[in-house]
Amino acid sequence: MANHWMTIKVGSVPLPVYIALSTVIVITGLLQQLPVNMLGGFAVILVMGWLLGTIGGKIPFLKNFGGPAILSLLVPSILVFFNLINKNIMGSAHILMKDANFLYFYIACLVCGSILGMNRKILVQGLFRMIIPMLLGMTFAMGIGTLVGVLLGLEWQHTLFYIVTPVLAGGIGEGILPLSLGYSAITGLGSEQLVAQLIPATIIGNFFAIMCTALLSSWGEKRPDLSGNGQLVKVGQTDDMKDALKEGSGELDLKKMGAGVLTACTLFIAGGLLQHFTGFPGPVLMIVLAAILKYLNVVPLETQQGSKQLYLFISGNFTFPVMAGLGLLYIPLKDVVGTLSIQYFLVVISVVFTVIATGFVVSRFMNMYPIEAAIISACQSGMGGTGDVAILSTANRMNLMPFAQVATRLGGAITVIVMTGIFRLIFKG
Repeated sequence: MANHWMTIKVGSVPLPVYIALSTVIVITGLLQQLPVNMLGGFAVILVMGWLLGTIGGKIPFLKNFGGPAILSLLVPSILVFFNLINKNIMGSAHILMKDANFLYFYIACLVCGSILGMNRKILVQGLFRMIIPMLLGMTFAMGIGTLVGVLLGLEWQHTLFYIVTPVLAGGIGEGILPLSLGYSAITGLGSEQLVAQLIPATIIGNFFAIMCTALLSSWGEKRPDLSGNGQLVKVGQTDDMKDALKEGSGELDLKKMGAGVLTACTLFIAGGLLQHFTGFPGPVLMIVLAAILKYLNVVPLETQQGSKQLYLFISGNFTFPVMAGLGLLYIPLKDVVGTLSIQYFLVVISVVFTVIATGFVVSRFMNMYPIEAAIISACQSGMGGTGDVAILSTANRMNLMPFAQVATRLGGAITVIVMTGIFRLIFKG
Protein backbone atom coordinates (compact mmCIF):
# COMPACT_ATOMS: atom_id res chain seq x y z
CA MET A 1 0.00 0.00 0.00
CA ALA A 2 2.85 2.34 0.87
CA ASN A 3 4.38 1.69 -2.54
CA HIS A 4 1.08 2.67 -4.18
CA TRP A 5 1.14 6.12 -2.54
CA MET A 6 4.75 6.58 -3.59
CA THR A 7 3.72 6.20 -7.25
CA ILE A 8 1.37 9.20 -6.98
CA LYS A 9 3.33 12.35 -7.65
CA VAL A 10 2.62 15.98 -6.89
CA GLY A 11 4.88 17.98 -9.11
CA SER A 12 8.27 16.26 -8.94
CA VAL A 13 7.88 14.40 -5.63
CA PRO A 14 5.84 11.41 -4.39
CA LEU A 15 2.64 12.30 -2.53
CA PRO A 16 3.83 11.30 0.99
CA VAL A 17 7.01 13.34 0.53
CA TYR A 18 4.96 16.33 -0.72
CA ILE A 19 2.63 16.12 2.29
CA ALA A 20 5.57 16.06 4.72
CA LEU A 21 7.39 18.97 3.06
CA SER A 22 4.32 21.13 2.46
CA THR A 23 3.09 20.60 6.04
CA VAL A 24 6.28 22.14 7.40
CA ILE A 25 6.02 25.09 4.99
CA VAL A 26 2.29 25.70 5.59
CA ILE A 27 2.65 25.63 9.39
CA THR A 28 5.66 27.95 9.22
CA GLY A 29 3.72 30.30 6.95
CA LEU A 30 0.66 30.32 9.23
CA LEU A 31 2.95 31.16 12.17
CA GLN A 32 4.39 33.94 9.96
CA GLN A 33 7.90 32.59 10.33
CA LEU A 34 8.75 31.98 6.67
CA PRO A 35 12.05 33.60 5.65
CA VAL A 36 11.26 36.64 3.51
CA ASN A 37 13.85 35.80 0.90
CA MET A 38 14.20 33.57 -2.16
CA LEU A 39 14.12 30.39 -0.04
CA GLY A 40 10.74 31.29 1.40
CA GLY A 41 9.52 32.44 -2.02
CA PHE A 42 10.46 29.17 -3.72
CA ALA A 43 8.83 27.19 -0.91
CA VAL A 44 5.55 29.11 -1.34
CA ILE A 45 5.26 28.89 -5.12
CA LEU A 46 6.43 25.26 -5.35
CA VAL A 47 3.93 24.06 -2.75
CA MET A 48 1.05 25.95 -4.38
CA GLY A 49 1.99 25.46 -8.03
CA TRP A 50 2.73 21.73 -7.88
CA LEU A 51 -0.51 21.01 -6.00
CA LEU A 52 -2.77 23.16 -8.21
CA GLY A 53 -1.11 21.98 -11.41
CA THR A 54 -1.57 18.34 -10.37
CA ILE A 55 -5.22 18.85 -9.36
CA GLY A 56 -5.95 20.77 -12.55
CA GLY A 57 -4.52 17.90 -14.58
CA LYS A 58 -6.82 15.37 -12.89
CA ILE A 59 -10.22 17.10 -13.05
CA PRO A 60 -12.35 15.63 -15.88
CA PHE A 61 -13.19 18.07 -18.70
CA LEU A 62 -11.25 20.92 -17.07
CA LYS A 63 -7.93 19.11 -17.67
CA ASN A 64 -8.59 19.34 -21.42
CA PHE A 65 -9.23 23.07 -21.25
CA GLY A 66 -6.16 24.40 -19.51
CA GLY A 67 -7.06 23.15 -16.03
CA PRO A 68 -3.51 23.18 -14.58
CA ALA A 69 -2.80 26.70 -15.88
CA ILE A 70 -6.22 28.10 -14.92
CA LEU A 71 -6.13 26.69 -11.38
CA SER A 72 -2.52 27.76 -10.83
CA LEU A 73 -3.35 31.34 -11.79
CA LEU A 74 -6.88 31.69 -10.46
CA VAL A 75 -6.87 29.94 -7.06
CA PRO A 76 -4.00 32.04 -5.57
CA SER A 77 -5.66 35.19 -6.90
CA ILE A 78 -8.96 34.19 -5.27
CA LEU A 79 -7.20 33.51 -1.97
CA VAL A 80 -5.65 36.99 -2.09
CA PHE A 81 -9.02 38.53 -3.03
CA PHE A 82 -10.60 37.09 0.13
CA ASN A 83 -7.56 38.02 2.28
CA LEU A 84 -6.73 34.37 3.04
CA ILE A 85 -2.99 34.80 2.49
CA ASN A 86 -1.06 36.48 5.31
CA LYS A 87 1.63 39.13 4.89
CA ASN A 88 4.50 36.76 5.62
CA ILE A 89 3.58 34.40 2.77
CA MET A 90 2.93 37.31 0.41
CA GLY A 91 6.22 38.92 1.39
CA SER A 92 8.17 35.75 0.61
CA ALA A 93 6.50 35.39 -2.78
CA HIS A 94 6.97 39.11 -3.51
CA ILE A 95 10.71 39.10 -2.96
CA LEU A 96 11.15 36.16 -5.36
CA MET A 97 8.68 37.15 -8.08
CA LYS A 98 9.00 40.94 -8.04
CA ASP A 99 12.22 41.97 -6.29
CA ALA A 100 14.33 39.13 -7.73
CA ASN A 101 12.13 38.99 -10.87
CA PHE A 102 12.22 35.19 -11.15
CA LEU A 103 9.76 35.40 -14.05
CA TYR A 104 12.41 37.01 -16.27
CA PHE A 105 14.93 34.31 -15.34
CA TYR A 106 12.34 31.67 -16.19
CA ILE A 107 11.58 33.26 -19.57
CA ALA A 108 15.26 33.83 -20.39
CA CYS A 109 16.02 30.14 -19.76
CA LEU A 110 13.07 29.03 -21.90
CA VAL A 111 13.86 31.42 -24.76
CA CYS A 112 17.57 30.61 -24.91
CA GLY A 113 17.07 26.86 -24.49
CA SER A 114 14.36 26.60 -27.12
CA ILE A 115 16.18 28.81 -29.63
CA LEU A 116 19.53 27.08 -29.26
CA GLY A 117 17.80 23.71 -29.46
CA MET A 118 15.83 24.54 -32.62
CA ASN A 119 16.53 23.90 -36.27
CA ARG A 120 18.18 27.06 -37.64
CA LYS A 121 16.11 27.31 -40.81
CA ILE A 122 12.81 26.81 -38.99
CA LEU A 123 13.82 29.36 -36.36
CA VAL A 124 14.57 32.20 -38.78
CA GLN A 125 11.61 31.46 -41.04
CA GLY A 126 9.25 31.29 -38.06
CA LEU A 127 10.39 34.59 -36.53
CA PHE A 128 10.00 36.50 -39.79
CA ARG A 129 6.76 34.85 -40.86
CA MET A 130 4.99 35.53 -37.54
CA ILE A 131 5.38 39.29 -38.02
CA ILE A 132 2.77 39.39 -40.82
CA PRO A 133 -0.11 37.63 -38.96
CA MET A 134 0.86 39.61 -35.85
CA LEU A 135 0.43 42.99 -37.57
CA LEU A 136 -2.71 41.92 -39.45
CA GLY A 137 -4.22 40.48 -36.27
CA MET A 138 -3.59 43.70 -34.35
CA THR A 139 -5.14 45.82 -37.11
CA PHE A 140 -8.24 43.67 -37.53
CA ALA A 141 -8.70 43.31 -33.76
CA MET A 142 -8.61 47.07 -33.26
CA GLY A 143 -11.33 47.58 -35.87
CA ILE A 144 -13.58 44.64 -34.97
CA GLY A 145 -13.27 45.16 -31.21
CA THR A 146 -14.21 48.84 -31.52
CA LEU A 147 -17.11 48.01 -33.86
CA VAL A 148 -18.47 45.41 -31.43
CA GLY A 149 -18.30 47.97 -28.62
CA VAL A 150 -20.17 50.60 -30.65
CA LEU A 151 -22.87 48.07 -31.65
CA LEU A 152 -23.30 47.21 -27.97
CA GLY A 153 -23.83 50.87 -27.08
CA LEU A 154 -20.35 51.79 -25.83
CA GLU A 155 -18.57 55.01 -26.81
CA TRP A 156 -15.98 54.23 -29.52
CA GLN A 157 -13.08 56.18 -28.01
CA HIS A 158 -13.47 54.49 -24.62
CA THR A 159 -13.81 51.08 -26.30
CA LEU A 160 -10.73 51.51 -28.48
CA PHE A 161 -8.34 53.07 -25.96
CA TYR A 162 -9.50 51.58 -22.64
CA ILE A 163 -10.69 48.08 -23.60
CA VAL A 164 -9.25 47.01 -26.98
CA THR A 165 -5.79 48.55 -26.67
CA PRO A 166 -4.89 47.11 -23.22
CA VAL A 167 -5.79 43.60 -24.43
CA LEU A 168 -3.09 43.92 -27.12
CA ALA A 169 -0.57 45.96 -25.09
CA GLY A 170 1.66 43.01 -24.17
CA GLY A 171 1.04 42.59 -20.46
CA ILE A 172 1.08 44.75 -17.36
CA GLY A 173 4.74 45.65 -16.81
CA GLU A 174 5.70 46.18 -20.45
CA GLY A 175 2.27 47.27 -21.72
CA ILE A 176 -0.25 48.64 -19.24
CA LEU A 177 2.22 50.66 -17.15
CA PRO A 178 3.84 52.57 -20.06
CA LEU A 179 0.40 52.95 -21.67
CA SER A 180 -1.00 54.45 -18.45
CA LEU A 181 1.96 56.84 -18.22
CA GLY A 182 1.35 57.93 -21.82
CA TYR A 183 -2.37 58.43 -21.22
CA SER A 184 -1.59 60.26 -17.97
CA ALA A 185 0.73 62.72 -19.70
CA ILE A 186 -1.97 63.42 -22.28
CA THR A 187 -5.08 63.62 -20.07
CA GLY A 188 -3.58 64.84 -16.78
CA LEU A 189 -5.24 61.98 -14.88
CA GLY A 190 -3.18 60.02 -12.35
CA SER A 191 -1.44 56.97 -13.79
CA GLU A 192 -2.63 54.83 -10.84
CA GLN A 193 -6.24 55.66 -11.68
CA LEU A 194 -5.65 54.77 -15.33
CA VAL A 195 -3.94 51.47 -14.48
CA ALA A 196 -7.05 50.37 -12.57
CA GLN A 197 -9.12 51.08 -15.69
CA LEU A 198 -6.76 49.30 -18.10
CA ILE A 199 -5.76 46.14 -16.20
CA PRO A 200 -9.14 44.30 -16.27
CA ALA A 201 -9.14 44.03 -20.08
CA THR A 202 -5.68 42.46 -19.98
CA ILE A 203 -6.65 39.91 -17.33
CA ILE A 204 -9.94 38.91 -18.99
CA GLY A 205 -8.23 38.68 -22.36
CA ASN A 206 -5.55 36.45 -20.86
CA PHE A 207 -8.04 33.96 -19.44
CA PHE A 208 -10.06 33.84 -22.66
CA ALA A 209 -6.83 33.28 -24.64
CA ILE A 210 -6.02 30.31 -22.36
CA MET A 211 -9.47 28.80 -22.99
CA CYS A 212 -9.15 29.28 -26.77
CA THR A 213 -5.70 27.70 -26.71
CA ALA A 214 -7.06 24.64 -24.91
CA LEU A 215 -9.73 24.30 -27.61
CA LEU A 216 -7.12 24.72 -30.35
CA SER A 217 -4.88 22.09 -28.79
CA SER A 218 -7.79 19.66 -28.54
CA TRP A 219 -8.78 20.39 -32.14
CA GLY A 220 -5.20 19.78 -33.26
CA GLU A 221 -5.35 16.26 -31.79
CA LYS A 222 -8.47 15.54 -33.85
CA ARG A 223 -7.12 17.22 -36.99
CA PRO A 224 -3.42 16.28 -37.22
CA ASP A 225 -3.26 17.88 -40.68
CA LEU A 226 -3.68 21.30 -39.01
CA SER A 227 -1.13 20.75 -36.25
CA GLY A 228 2.64 20.59 -36.25
CA ASN A 229 2.70 19.13 -32.70
CA GLY A 230 4.76 22.07 -31.52
CA GLN A 231 6.50 22.85 -34.81
CA LEU A 232 5.49 26.16 -36.38
CA VAL A 233 6.94 26.08 -39.91
CA LYS A 234 6.16 23.27 -42.34
CA VAL A 235 9.30 21.61 -43.67
CA GLY A 236 9.83 19.09 -46.44
CA GLN A 237 11.71 15.84 -46.32
CA THR A 238 14.74 17.51 -47.91
CA ASP A 239 15.23 20.05 -45.12
CA ASP A 240 18.35 19.56 -43.06
CA MET A 241 17.30 18.70 -39.53
CA LYS A 242 20.68 17.57 -38.25
CA ASP A 243 21.25 20.63 -36.10
CA ALA A 244 17.91 20.30 -34.32
CA LEU A 245 18.69 19.16 -30.80
CA LYS A 246 16.17 16.62 -29.66
CA GLU A 247 14.87 16.63 -26.11
CA GLY A 248 17.43 14.94 -23.90
CA SER A 249 20.15 15.08 -26.54
CA GLY A 250 23.55 14.63 -25.00
CA GLU A 251 24.15 13.10 -21.59
CA LEU A 252 22.69 14.95 -18.63
CA ASP A 253 25.55 17.14 -17.44
CA LEU A 254 25.13 19.56 -14.54
CA LYS A 255 28.13 21.61 -15.67
CA LYS A 256 26.58 21.99 -19.10
CA MET A 257 23.42 23.25 -17.40
CA GLY A 258 25.57 25.76 -15.54
CA ALA A 259 26.81 27.04 -18.89
CA GLY A 260 23.17 27.30 -19.93
CA VAL A 261 22.43 29.53 -16.92
CA LEU A 262 25.31 31.87 -17.75
CA THR A 263 24.29 31.96 -21.43
CA ALA A 264 20.67 32.83 -20.58
CA CYS A 265 21.72 35.55 -18.12
CA THR A 266 24.24 37.04 -20.56
CA LEU A 267 21.76 37.20 -23.44
CA PHE A 268 19.11 38.79 -21.20
CA ILE A 269 21.59 41.40 -19.95
CA ALA A 270 22.81 42.07 -23.51
CA GLY A 271 19.21 42.63 -24.58
CA GLY A 272 18.75 45.15 -21.77
CA LEU A 273 21.96 46.94 -22.75
CA LEU A 274 20.82 47.21 -26.36
CA GLN A 275 17.45 48.51 -25.17
CA HIS A 276 19.32 51.38 -23.50
CA PHE A 277 20.82 52.39 -26.86
CA THR A 278 17.99 51.53 -29.25
CA GLY A 279 14.78 51.94 -27.28
CA PHE A 280 13.48 48.54 -28.47
CA PRO A 281 12.22 46.13 -25.77
CA GLY A 282 15.10 44.20 -24.18
CA PRO A 283 13.35 40.78 -24.24
CA VAL A 284 12.78 41.12 -28.00
CA LEU A 285 16.43 42.04 -28.56
CA MET A 286 17.45 39.04 -26.45
CA ILE A 287 15.51 36.81 -28.86
CA VAL A 288 17.15 38.47 -31.87
CA LEU A 289 20.62 37.98 -30.37
CA ALA A 290 19.98 34.33 -29.56
CA ALA A 291 18.58 33.74 -33.05
CA ILE A 292 21.62 35.36 -34.69
CA LEU A 293 24.02 33.26 -32.61
CA LYS A 294 22.07 30.12 -33.47
CA TYR A 295 21.92 30.96 -37.18
CA LEU A 296 25.66 31.72 -37.34
CA ASN A 297 26.26 28.48 -35.41
CA VAL A 298 28.93 30.09 -33.24
CA VAL A 299 27.72 28.63 -29.93
CA PRO A 300 29.55 25.36 -29.07
CA LEU A 301 27.35 22.25 -29.27
CA GLU A 302 27.82 21.38 -25.59
CA THR A 303 26.69 24.89 -24.58
CA GLN A 304 23.62 24.47 -26.77
CA GLN A 305 22.95 21.14 -25.08
CA GLY A 306 23.38 22.73 -21.66
CA SER A 307 20.88 25.46 -22.56
CA LYS A 308 18.45 22.81 -23.81
CA GLN A 309 18.82 20.72 -20.65
CA LEU A 310 18.30 23.82 -18.50
CA TYR A 311 15.17 24.63 -20.52
CA LEU A 312 13.80 21.13 -19.88
CA PHE A 313 14.57 21.36 -16.15
CA ILE A 314 13.05 24.83 -15.70
CA SER A 315 9.93 24.20 -17.80
CA GLY A 316 9.35 20.78 -16.23
CA ASN A 317 9.59 21.97 -12.61
CA PHE A 318 8.72 25.66 -12.44
CA THR A 319 5.93 26.34 -14.93
CA PHE A 320 2.97 25.95 -12.57
CA PRO A 321 4.83 27.35 -9.53
CA VAL A 322 5.63 30.48 -11.57
CA MET A 323 1.95 30.81 -12.46
CA ALA A 324 0.98 30.40 -8.80
CA GLY A 325 3.35 33.25 -7.93
CA LEU A 326 1.85 35.37 -10.69
CA GLY A 327 -1.64 34.61 -9.42
CA LEU A 328 -0.64 35.82 -5.96
CA LEU A 329 0.91 39.07 -7.14
CA TYR A 330 -0.14 39.99 -10.68
CA ILE A 331 -3.83 39.05 -11.03
CA PRO A 332 -5.84 41.62 -9.01
CA LEU A 333 -9.37 40.17 -9.14
CA LYS A 334 -10.80 43.19 -7.35
CA ASP A 335 -10.04 45.31 -10.43
CA VAL A 336 -11.74 42.77 -12.70
CA VAL A 337 -14.86 42.41 -10.55
CA GLY A 338 -15.35 46.17 -10.44
CA THR A 339 -15.55 46.64 -14.21
CA LEU A 340 -17.30 43.48 -15.42
CA SER A 341 -20.27 43.88 -17.74
CA ILE A 342 -21.62 41.82 -20.63
CA GLN A 343 -20.60 44.51 -23.14
CA TYR A 344 -17.07 44.73 -21.72
CA PHE A 345 -16.71 40.97 -21.77
CA LEU A 346 -17.95 40.64 -25.37
CA VAL A 347 -15.56 43.34 -26.63
CA VAL A 348 -12.57 41.58 -25.06
CA ILE A 349 -13.69 38.23 -26.48
CA SER A 350 -14.03 39.73 -29.97
CA VAL A 351 -10.46 41.07 -29.78
CA VAL A 352 -8.98 37.74 -28.66
CA PHE A 353 -10.98 35.76 -31.21
CA THR A 354 -9.94 38.10 -34.04
CA VAL A 355 -6.17 37.81 -33.44
CA ILE A 356 -6.44 34.02 -33.11
CA ALA A 357 -8.59 33.66 -36.23
CA THR A 358 -6.22 35.92 -38.18
CA GLY A 359 -3.21 33.81 -37.22
CA PHE A 360 -5.06 30.64 -38.15
CA VAL A 361 -6.15 31.87 -41.58
CA VAL A 362 -2.97 33.74 -42.58
CA SER A 363 -0.78 30.76 -41.63
CA ARG A 364 -2.10 28.87 -44.63
CA PHE A 365 -0.45 31.42 -46.91
CA MET A 366 2.80 31.49 -44.88
CA ASN A 367 3.59 27.76 -44.91
CA MET A 368 2.93 27.48 -41.17
CA TYR A 369 0.81 25.04 -39.21
CA PRO A 370 -2.54 26.76 -38.42
CA ILE A 371 -2.87 25.44 -34.85
CA GLU A 372 0.63 26.61 -33.83
CA ALA A 373 0.22 29.98 -35.57
CA ALA A 374 -3.14 30.52 -33.85
CA ILE A 375 -1.70 29.62 -30.43
CA ILE A 376 1.16 32.08 -30.90
CA SER A 377 -1.37 34.71 -32.03
CA ALA A 378 -3.32 34.06 -28.82
CA CYS A 379 -0.24 35.24 -26.91
CA GLN A 380 -0.81 38.73 -28.38
CA SER A 381 -3.81 39.05 -26.10
CA GLY A 382 -2.07 37.57 -23.06
CA MET A 383 -0.43 39.22 -20.06
CA GLY A 384 3.07 39.51 -21.44
CA GLY A 385 5.46 36.83 -20.21
CA THR A 386 2.82 35.70 -17.70
CA GLY A 387 0.34 35.07 -20.50
CA ASP A 388 2.90 33.34 -22.72
CA VAL A 389 3.71 30.84 -19.97
CA ALA A 390 0.04 30.15 -19.20
CA ILE A 391 -1.05 29.90 -22.84
CA LEU A 392 1.82 27.72 -24.08
CA SER A 393 1.73 25.41 -21.05
CA THR A 394 -2.00 24.89 -21.63
CA ALA A 395 -1.20 23.58 -25.12
CA ASN A 396 1.98 21.78 -23.98
CA ARG A 397 4.01 23.80 -26.50
CA MET A 398 6.56 25.62 -24.37
CA ASN A 399 9.11 25.28 -27.18
CA LEU A 400 7.20 28.01 -29.05
CA MET A 401 8.24 30.56 -26.41
CA PRO A 402 10.59 32.56 -28.74
CA PHE A 403 7.80 33.12 -31.27
CA ALA A 404 5.30 33.90 -28.51
CA GLN A 405 7.68 36.45 -27.01
CA VAL A 406 8.02 38.19 -30.39
CA ALA A 407 4.23 38.31 -30.79
CA THR A 408 3.78 39.58 -27.23
CA ARG A 409 6.74 41.92 -26.74
CA LEU A 410 7.09 43.36 -30.24
CA GLY A 411 3.34 43.42 -30.84
CA GLY A 412 2.75 45.02 -27.46
CA ALA A 413 5.44 47.67 -28.00
CA ILE A 414 3.98 48.58 -31.40
CA THR A 415 0.49 48.79 -29.88
CA VAL A 416 1.59 51.06 -27.03
CA ILE A 417 3.58 53.42 -29.27
CA VAL A 418 1.00 53.70 -32.06
CA MET A 419 -2.09 53.96 -29.86
CA THR A 420 -0.51 56.51 -27.52
CA GLY A 421 0.30 58.64 -30.58
CA ILE A 422 -3.24 58.33 -31.95
CA PHE A 423 -4.71 59.08 -28.51
CA ARG A 424 -2.60 62.23 -28.33
CA LEU A 425 -3.86 63.42 -31.72
CA ILE A 426 -7.50 62.74 -30.88
CA PHE A 427 -7.34 64.19 -27.37
CA LYS A 428 -5.69 67.39 -28.55
CA GLY A 429 -8.06 67.58 -31.48
